[in-house]
Amino acid sequence: MSVTRFAGDARSRGALGLGIALLSAAAFGTAGPFAGSLMATGWTPGAVVTVRIGIAALVLTLPALVSLRNHRGLPRRALAQVLAFGLVAIAGGQLTFFNAVQRLDVGVALLLEYSGILLVVAWLWLRHGQRPRRLTVAGGIAALAGLVLVLGPGGGGLDPIGVLWALLAGVSLAVYFTMASRGDGALPPLTLAWAGMLVGALALAACAATGLLPFHVGAATVTLLERRVSWVVPVAGLALIAAALAYAAGIAASRLLGARVASFAGLTEVLFAGLFAWVLLGQAPGAWQFAGGLVVLAGIALVRADERTPPPREGDDQPAAVAELVGPAG
Repeated sequence: MSVTRFAGDARSRGALGLGIALLSAAAFGTAGPFAGSLMATGWTPGAVVTVRIGIAALVLTLPALVSLRNHRGLPRRALAQVLAFGLVAIAGGQLTFFNAVQRLDVGVALLLEYSGILLVVAWLWLRHGQRPRRLTVAGGIAALAGLVLVLGPGGGGLDPIGVLWALLAGVSLAVYFTMASRGDGALPPLTLAWAGMLVGALALAACAATGLLPFHVGAATVTLLERRVSWVVPVAGLALIAAALAYAAGIAASRLLGARVASFAGLTEVLFAGLFAWVLLGQAPGAWQFAGGLVVLAGIALVRADERTPPPREGDDQPAAVAELVGPAG
C-alpha cells in the first residue's frame, strides 16, 4: 500500500470516527431530559439507570448475537473485558455520577467527571509511553477551560463525599474510553456494548434486590416537552437512544480514533445536552456558554491535530483502524 493511499485512508477513517463520536455524544446528551422527566415523578436514579441499560441490553440481544456469527460464541479472552466494561465503565460510571449529583451541582459533578480525560492521557503515557506533546497539553487545557465556561459551576461549599463520587465517575469514564478503544478483534462494538450493559444491568438489579441500591418508580405519566406522556416514552428514549445507540456508537468511534481523541470528543456530550435543553426545554444558553463551546471544540481540534502527526511507535495504543491498515509489526 502506498504512503499516499495509507494517509488518505487514515484521514477518511479519522473523519468517520469523529462523525460517529459526535453521534454518540449527541445520543448521550438526550439522557438529561428523559431521565429528568422520570425523576421528577419519583423515580430514583438507581431505577432509571437499571431500566435504561437493562432494556437497551434486551433490545441489542439479537443484533449483538448476529454480529458474533463469525466468532462462534463469546471468546474466552473477551470475558474479563466484558466484566470490567460492564461493572466499571457502565454500572460504576452511572452509579458514581448519580451519587455525585445528589451532593453537588450538576455542573460541578460533570466538570469533575470529565477530568477523567486527563487520566486517559496519563494512562497512555505511563502504560504505552505516549508522552503528551504540546498540542495535546494545549488542547486539554483549552477543553477543560471551555467546559468550565459551559457549565459555570459554583465555587463554594463543595461536599467532599460528592467530590469523591464525581472523581470516581471520572475514573469510570477513563476506563470506558480506554477499554472501548481496544481493537484486537475480540468483540465487535455492538456486541461489547450489549454484553457490557447486560453485565451492568444484572449487577444493578442485584444491588437493588439486596437493598444496596434505592429502587423506586414514579407515576404512570410524566411531563416531557410540556406535555403529559406515558412513562414508556422517556424510558424508550433512554434505552434506545441514550444507551443502545450511544454506547455502540461510542465504542465504534473509540476504535477508529483511539482512546485519547475519543475521550476529548466525548466532551461534546455536554454541548449537545445544552443544545437539547435549549431546543426542547427552552433553556437558552448564555454568551459565556457559547464561547465555552467554541473553546471546547478548539481543544478537541488541537488533540486531533496532534494525533495526525507522526505515527506512534511500535507497541503504542493505536486506533484499531490504523492498526488494521499498518498490519502486524515485523
